[in-house]
Amino acid sequence: MPVYMLAFIIAAGVALLVTPGVICLAGKTGAMDAPDARKVHKKPIPRIGGIGIYVAFMVAILSVLAFTEVSPEVLYEIIGLLVGGSIIFIVGLIDDYVNLPAKVKLLGQIIAACVLVFAFDVRIDFITDPFGDYIYLEVLAIPATIFWLVGLTNTVNLIDGLDGLAAGVSTIASITIFLVALQQGIILVAVLTAALAGAAFGFLYYNFNPAKIFMGDSGSQFLGFMLAGISVIGAVKSAATIALIVPILALGLPILDTTFAIVRRYRGGVPIFKPDKGHLHHRLLDLGFSQRQAVLLMYVISALLGLSAVALTEVSSQIAIAIVCVVVAVVLFGAKKLGIFHMKDSAHQH
Repeated sequence: MPVYMLAFIIAAGVALLVTPGVICLAGKTGAMDAPDARKVHKKPIPRIGGIGIYVAFMVAILSVLAFTEVSPEVLYEIIGLLVGGSIIFIVGLIDDYVNLPAKVKLLGQIIAACVLVFAFDVRIDFITDPFGDYIYLEVLAIPATIFWLVGLTNTVNLIDGLDGLAAGVSTIASITIFLVALQQGIILVAVLTAALAGAAFGFLYYNFNPAKIFMGDSGSQFLGFMLAGISVIGAVKSAATIALIVPILALGLPILDTTFAIVRRYRGGVPIFKPDKGHLHHRLLDLGFSQRQAVLLMYVISALLGLSAVALTEVSSQIAIAIVCVVVAVVLFGAKKLGIFHMKDSAHQH
């Protein structure tokens, strides 16, 4: 059995086995998510599911490492990811219990990113333009990588608004990056994304509507950070044009949702970090979709974005540019139709 298959199976198995214990722990320690005006659920639900995802991923990677020969360089990168991921997980877990202020949370995310960038030298040194030329980031390499890590950590965190949404989208994004890594022969990235997909997928069993547990910030931040970190390592190893376009498309849904939220709040004169009910999933519920339908529709959108990312690696750069343009046009058209760029008028809402 290929090592990445094993990583997926171990992670999914551990997530399935551990999560019921986490539900019990949440009840005992008071880590419950109470319903409020912005939330969709009606009764308190455990919200430290990230523990299950984190443990599943760690067990899978450490098990696979135990009997796989890896070069010191690769081991170093993996340790960097695990250390950075552990920091972001702990920040998220604290937040699940005490609701950290946004600035404190951001600081924690920046620290985790800095550990990966400075201590373990994981960074985006160059990007390739659509014509295959290298653009070296030089002095911008460090800030660009930190921005990328913190940005993606927050996008997955922000999309975690409906049962099963963040877990499913993260699974789809992980599988997308996994397929491209296999195609390019980057086995390290394939194993890491397979383990991440397994952890999110196993957790989804308890998290799909009606959810028995939420992943909380510990889960959503961990998934976002790991996807960001793994894709930086992948980008360094594959000299392909599409290196960072693949994760951007794979995580297209949360990235777009976050971007739209920033535009919407900026235009509405609302602080950027202030939550609102204008996210894509809220709009779909307003249109009369059930939670399950809204989530499944967003899975389909994510899967289509993922497929277009995989397609990019198979076609010439001209066709690749065309695919990206079509995807962007369709998304903007859909967003405008749903009125995502406007703040909802709260006066009319009961």
